[in-house]
Amino acid sequence: MKRFRGQFLLGTFLLLVASVLAIMAHRRWSGVLPAYAYLSGWVLFGAMVLLTIYNARKKLPFLPLGSSETWLQIHVYVGFFTVVLFLIHLNFHVPTGWFEGTLAWLYLLVTGSGVAGLFLSRVLPRRLATRGGEVIYEKIPALRYSIRQQAEALALGGEPKSPAIAEFYTQQLSPFLAGPGRFWSHLVESRRPLNAVMTEIEEFRRYLNEGERGTLEKLRELIRTKDGLDYHYALQKTLKLWLFVHLPLTYSLMIFSLVHIVLVFAFSAGAK
Repeated sequence: MKRFRGQFLLGTFLLLVASVLAIMAHRRWSGVLPAYAYLSGWVLFGAMVLLTIYNARKKLPFLPLGSSETWLQIHVYVGFFTVVLFLIHLNFHVPTGWFEGTLAWLYLLVTGSGVAGLFLSRVLPRRLATRGGEVIYEKIPALRYSIRQQAEALALGGEPKSPAIAEFYTQQLSPFLAGPGRFWSHLVESRRPLNAVMTEIEEFRRYLNEGERGTLEKLRELIRTKDGLDYHYALQKTLKLWLFVHLPLTYSLMIFSLVHIVLVFAFSAGAK
């Protein structure tokens, strides 16, 4: 915790210093240097390339290029710094023209999705750690199927058979155990769906004999386990879906930026 706080304070301090220096340099040189717009554009593009390299670094963990944590810190603070560079490159004006507007919107979408990803990556893993430890995402469907098979064996094929439990399972519990469910409820940390099922189980329990209550208690535990799997599925899927949004937007931005560079140099060459 102390280490994270130290990194946060250092990173924030360096970000503020770099931002102030960049703005001061802009005010000093923007109307003096003839190629200032080119310079600010290249600095911004270089920072964006550095941010894009982070994804390649994650796929090559065996290379001695520094720890992933260090790269993440660089990615976060350089990402925030590009906001200042972006505004400087635009000279703090709204871009004109459809291509420049599209490029600006792409940058805003990439930045917004990056901030959202930073929030999710800080909050969701901590929440996952409180619900049953680590669960491998790819194994969740198989675990979910196993739980349903156990529940059906208890409710429909148990000895002695209980028509009351079989009917209750079919009507009330089976839908809860079928497939992933309650995605948004888990995402917003709401336990209302689980509590509703638990209330139904508790009310139904009063009408059962001792043997049937034992079976119902086992079904209750399977319901809780299934709910925990759904919780992990919802939160891990959110993290994966975020990457499917952020990365395509990032690569689209880089492609548009390269086209922008080519057009700028093409028009500047034609104007000479």
